[in-house]
Amino acid sequence: MRRLMMTAFTILVIPGLPVLLEAADPAAGTQTAEEFSFKERVDGEKTETAVHYWLFLPQQYDGKEKLPLMLFLHGAGERGDDLEVVKKWGPPKIVASRKDFPFVVASPQCPSGKRWNAAAMAALVDDLAGRLSIDKTRIYVTGLSMGGYGSWDLMARYPRIFAAGVPICGGGDPETAEVLKEIPIWVFHGDKDTAVPLAHSQQMVEAIKKAGGDKAKLTIYPGVGHNSWSATYANQEVYDWLLSHRRGK
Repeated sequence: MRRLMMTAFTILVIPGLPVLLEAADPAAGTQTAEEFSFKERVDGEKTETAVHYWLFLPQQYDGKEKLPLMLFLHGAGERGDDLEVVKKWGPPKIVASRKDFPFVVASPQCPSGKRWNAAAMAALVDDLAGRLSIDKTRIYVTGLSMGGYGSWDLMARYPRIFAAGVPICGGGDPETAEVLKEIPIWVFHGDKDTAVPLAHSQQMVEAIKKAGGDKAKLTIYPGVGHNSWSATYANQEVYDWLLSHRRGK
C-alpha cells in the first residue's frame, strides 16, 4: 500500500462485465488526508509504519506540467493522531486560502513522543515525486522548531534530494556542514527564543561557512521569541527564493 487513495477502487457494473477502476488523485486546488506505508528493517525485523499526511495540489496542477514539491515538517506541539492540528501553522494552513500556492505540498504528522524519521520522509518524497507530476529538480524542505531540526537532519542525510531548504528555529549537527555546504539554506530564528536558543541556528550557518559553503544565510528576528515561523511563512520572498533554486544549478 502506497497511500490510501492509490489502494481505493470503485466497481463499475457493466452488464456481464465488472470493471475495477483505480481512484483518481485529489482534485487540483484541494488539500486531502492521505496515508503512506513506510517499510524498513529494525533490529533485523521488517516493520511497516503508516505515515499520515496532508497532500495539497495547487489549482494549476494538471498532471502534465511538472510542479515543485514542498515537504513541511511541523513542530512538537502538532504530534499525535489528529491530522487536523497539522494545519495550525505554515503551508498546510496557508493553502486553505491560497489555492494557487505554487507548490505541491506534503505535510506529514509525526506520532506522539517521536521525532522526525528522515528515512520515512525521504521515502514519502520519493513516492510523491514518482507518481505525481513533480519537477524533481525543485524539491524543497521546510519546518519549524522540531521540524526545523528535522529539516536540517533530512538535508544532511539526503543532500541529493533537495534543491533548497528553510529550517526555522531549529538546529542540527555542525559535523554535517561538509555535506550541507552545497545546498541553499535560508535559516530563520528569533533572538529572544528561549525554547530553542538562537545559537543552534548560528552554529549551523557558521559551520557551513567554515566548510567553504556560501549558500547558507541566517535571518534573525529582533525581539521575537520561539514563534519565528508566522512571519517567515507570511513572507512571499521566502517562496520566491525557494523557487529560484533548482538542484544541480
